[in-house]
Amino acid sequence: MIKKLLLGSALTAMTFAASAHNHSTAEHSSKAHASTEGAFSPDTQRIKSHLFFLADDLLEGRDTGSRGHDIAALYIATEFAKYGLTPAGTDGFIQDVSFRKANLVQESPQFTLTKNGNTVDFAYPKQYLAGPSLLNVDAKVSGEMVFVGYGIVADELSHNDYEGVDVDGKIVVALAGKPSDFPSEEGAHFASGYQKQKYAVDNGAIGMITITTPKNEKVRPYQSRLSYIHTPRMAWLNDDNEPANSFPQLKGGAYMSEGAARTLFEGAERSLDDVYADLEADKVPKGFALQGTVDISKKSVHDTITSPNVVGMLEGSDPTLKDEYVVFSAHSDHIGFAKTVKKDNINNGAMDNASGTSVMLETARLFREMKQKPKRSILFVSVTGEEKGLLGADYFARNPTVPVTSMVANVNLDMPILTYEFADVIAFGANHSDLQQSVEKAAANADIELSPDPWPEQALFTRSDHYAFVKQGVPSVFMVPGLKSKDPSVDGSKVFGQFLSTHYHKPSDDVNQPFNWKAAETFTKVNAQIGWTLANQEDKPQWNEGDFFGDTFSK
Repeated sequence: MIKKLLLGSALTAMTFAASAHNHSTAEHSSKAHASTEGAFSPDTQRIKSHLFFLADDLLEGRDTGSRGHDIAALYIATEFAKYGLTPAGTDGFIQDVSFRKANLVQESPQFTLTKNGNTVDFAYPKQYLAGPSLLNVDAKVSGEMVFVGYGIVADELSHNDYEGVDVDGKIVVALAGKPSDFPSEEGAHFASGYQKQKYAVDNGAIGMITITTPKNEKVRPYQSRLSYIHTPRMAWLNDDNEPANSFPQLKGGAYMSEGAARTLFEGAERSLDDVYADLEADKVPKGFALQGTVDISKKSVHDTITSPNVVGMLEGSDPTLKDEYVVFSAHSDHIGFAKTVKKDNINNGAMDNASGTSVMLETARLFREMKQKPKRSILFVSVTGEEKGLLGADYFARNPTVPVTSMVANVNLDMPILTYEFADVIAFGANHSDLQQSVEKAAANADIELSPDPWPEQALFTRSDHYAFVKQGVPSVFMVPGLKSKDPSVDGSKVFGQFLSTHYHKPSDDVNQPFNWKAAETFTKVNAQIGWTLANQEDKPQWNEGDFFGDTFSK
């Protein structure tokens, strides 16, 4: 239905846009004009109207695959058409993404340990957690176990937990997290679930058990994970209708509490307490075989859903550089309904990420109305499935509608906190490429400073949609307002912390928050300046020499 409703063809879009453009230009010429020098003047009323629509109860929290998110995508596509952007999806502005959605049958998980003729039955979910399987509705794995430390292979950091350990045909038991001396962002890559599974498969494992650590319990206690046992898993489907980023060789696994994990180590050459003592001393424990065999099984229910990315393009003016693309991205999905008995159960996602999407829409309009067009082309990509694991962005970056090697930079807008007038911006990831200089120059054009990442330990560079582009070799930044306020009585760090503790992923992230529309105007202006700078600079952005992400992912 959504594809039929969308203004799919370029001809229809451009005809519609011409009428809308003439009307809007006459109505807003004094307020929303962008000069030939790139002196952008955003219209805050437009930003506000986008945000209020996208965060309205009517859209029911914009969950991936929901009718509410389809409505949001339709709205974004028609705005792109209104601005006269060229459709750059696979069906007009739309790029439909098919997903497999897996739910765990809660009564089904079984996990037994057999050792010396005795059998221990672990209790789900009190002692272990088992997520739904994306590959099999009836998943089973049996085998011997081998402890493999953190289960990481990082040659760049001279680290290999599998060295000297035979795990072929066995189930690996790995610590959650990463060694304490790993750099934050690089460590986040090596310790990701996908990478740990890949290392296990590369070494012949057939299953994977993850055990918590004292450090992990401080950050995310096992008890807190029980709130998410009903959460489905999702993956986009490839051309063979198989879930992407999955490993069929791994037949099953579990996440174990500390108490249950101790049982696995009984009778082995070292106890779990010995392993934890190594961690306390900042040592990396070596691998060794564990006694006994385990049998793990579970059942899942599979559904197939579709959800759209929306892609519009402004063609560049330079005959050569127009074949290169600066990509703006923002996710349009949120998390739908909250499991609560309270009357307000809609997670509206006003700040996350109706705000970022609204800024991107206004940025697109500003570029379209400029008399002087940028030299490079600009893609505006609204992605789905961010809340499910950066899925829509990953699909687009791996199934791009323009060659990925022609994407010179990605500027990602996710959850800008627009409640105070900020004096700086943060560009997570700018330090990995010469985007640092480009963003700094562009921000200065908007009378805004560029500040360094205030939370490097959080590895935010790996935690939003831009990272899907990074993994395809595209220098990228994740833009948010900074923590410095123009009002000395406002502590930006405190405001950000209050949002995370009070509103993040809660129904209270709605339009009743104290939005500061001057901040929205400034953030839009900064991002437009960044797009203008990147689209017109002589050389395309480059990864810094020797940068881990550039060396690892560059095409």
